[in-house]
Amino acid sequence: MTQQYQPAGHSYGDVVMPQRPTMPPQNTGWAVAAILFFWPLAFSAFSHSAKVFPLWSTGDYEGAQRASDQAKKLGKISLLIWAIFIVAVIVFYGVIFAAVLSNMDSFESTTYPTYR
Repeated sequence: MTQQYQPAGHSYGDVVMPQRPTMPPQNTGWAVAAILFFWPLAFSAFSHSAKVFPLWSTGDYEGAQRASDQAKKLGKISLLIWAIFIVAVIVFYGVIFAAVLSNMDSFESTTYPTYR
């Protein structure tokens, strides 16, 4: 009787790898939006955006998702702050313009002498 040779280790079909969830988006675009619209939030947004891949590759899938969500949230907050600021500036100029127009009657017209 001959003994059959079995290779050491596992055969290709025996290895079962655990299924990794897909990597969440890094939301770097939202971090760039934070630079454009309200730069103080951009530091934190880029920091969270840069953490997504290292956390995901080490197996901290929940941490990677939280970092991705945080980068997106900070970008949206910076856009909201910018929008509120722009609306406030428009309202401010509108009030100033309305105040000037309502007081136009009280301005004295000045006549300048001519030197002819």
